[in-house]
Amino acid sequence: MNTRSVAAQGRGHARRAANSKAVEAGARAGFVARGAIYALVGALALRIALSGGGKQADRGGAIAEISEKPFGKILLWVLGIALVGMALWRLSEALFGSVGPDGHKPTKRAMAAGRFVFYGCVAYSVLSFAAGDSGSGGGSSDKQSQDVTAMALGWPGGQWIVGIAGVGVACAGLWIAVRAMMRKYRKHLKMSTMSKRVRQTVDFTGVFGGTARGVVFATAGGFAVAAAIEHQADRTKGMDDTLRSFADTPAGPWLLVVIALGLVAFGVFSWANARYRKV
Repeated sequence: MNTRSVAAQGRGHARRAANSKAVEAGARAGFVARGAIYALVGALALRIALSGGGKQADRGGAIAEISEKPFGKILLWVLGIALVGMALWRLSEALFGSVGPDGHKPTKRAMAAGRFVFYGCVAYSVLSFAAGDSGSGGGSSDKQSQDVTAMALGWPGGQWIVGIAGVGVACAGLWIAVRAMMRKYRKHLKMSTMSKRVRQTVDFTGVFGGTARGVVFATAGGFAVAAAIEHQADRTKGMDDTLRSFADTPAGPWLLVVIALGLVAFGVFSWANARYRKV
């Protein structure tokens, strides 16, 4: 057996592993975990909007909230492992392409690779917190964002780097919102297997939740651009401060209420993906 056939055989084994029931189960568990985090962040933001205080409304706040519940540490381990499943599924998409006629396009595979890195980092932070490193997953997103921005601003051409990154995040947020409003998510879901009521729920949570999520990303990107222009790292905001900023608009806390409910809706939409996503 020559080297080429061994390599081809190895690729075949890897592809079959990527298409296995285990990877599919990991992806679906990951959507459940993602939904839980977004629903909790939305609930924490809603608490801030209605009471003016409360815990930080970001992933760290959601993790801390879970850890304080009965069997919280066990739940965090389950959540972290589920996110590992999501990361591995995204890795399989990056290596072998995703479901659909355009799933093998280089751009799709590159985006899957980026999502693999993102969910890998999220899984690591959750599992680290579950293992006792409270400064990992439960840290403030605002401080982390400002620390990274301050470091980047100190580099040669740092203002350009931060500015370009901010524009990238803002554009990604607008892209997320527009795609949600256009219901692009439908091509990834088994819509034909849903009842009429389920389809209506999926469309409502997909459009409302996806748009709210996109608005949050776009706003955070705008703050990063402002930090670059003014060369002030503290102008950058993580998710918590970004959400709180909606309460400082002329609409008052009611805009934050809408965004918070949108994030909860996105959590519900993620749970629907766990059931109906084409994997």
